[in-house]
Amino acid sequence: MIRIQDVNLIYGRHTERETQALKQINLDIQDNEIIAIVGASGCGKSTLLRLIAGLLMPTSGTVSIDDEIVAHPRQDTGIVFQAPTLVPWANILNNTLLPSSIMGRLDDQARSRATRLLTTAGLGNFLHHHPKQLSGGMQQRVAICRALVHNPKVVLMDEPFGALDALTRETMTLELLRLWYEDPKTIVFVTHSISEAVMLGHRIVVMSPRPGQISEILDVNLPRERDFSLVGTPEFTRCAAAVRELIFQHEVA
Repeated sequence: MIRIQDVNLIYGRHTERETQALKQINLDIQDNEIIAIVGASGCGKSTLLRLIAGLLMPTSGTVSIDDEIVAHPRQDTGIVFQAPTLVPWANILNNTLLPSSIMGRLDDQARSRATRLLTTAGLGNFLHHHPKQLSGGMQQRVAICRALVHNPKVVLMDEPFGALDALTRETMTLELLRLWYEDPKTIVFVTHSISEAVMLGHRIVVMSPRPGQISEILDVNLPRERDFSLVGTPEFTRCAAAVRELIFQHEVA
């Protein structure tokens, strides 16, 4: 589904501020797989996500989706950032429909899908509310629905729950899993939370400090249908400990 081959990215190339953000990244991501990316701050997690989104171009190497080189933002890709970035003057339904409007797909089918997504996310009674009338967790649900409304093949998520309190964060994790069960997508999820990575990821990509490289890719052998009762299981503990050890080794080094 997604193939990253020999990717390097250098900011400020040929200047005094030249910085290599990513070094020799190779990664294949399967259709409908959830990949969690973890690593220390500044290791290039968000940069890698922006390369997949077509918001940045690699200095060398290639990123492709369905065997097509990513050279610009694609309509079959949805993005969720850490902040909901909702339009304050539009109601929740119209915020969700924003991608459809930009793409020229604002029709009854789009409105029906937006309404269905918002209802599934527990926001069916808030369609005509404005962002300031919602909690942070509710706003982030809208942001996720907005990323899904045009039915993308790929959803990229850059620490979408990072600004939420612990309880809301766990609720949103389960909400995302539930949405994925109902309509599977290929999801690339960047997070600083090890437990979040284990709960969500079918595989976990652990990155080294800058210049970011892939240290290891860990398989998570948990059931596809997950909840927080799995947190104390041997496999969950094993995965979390392995990720923590890899990150800690790099920090000590």
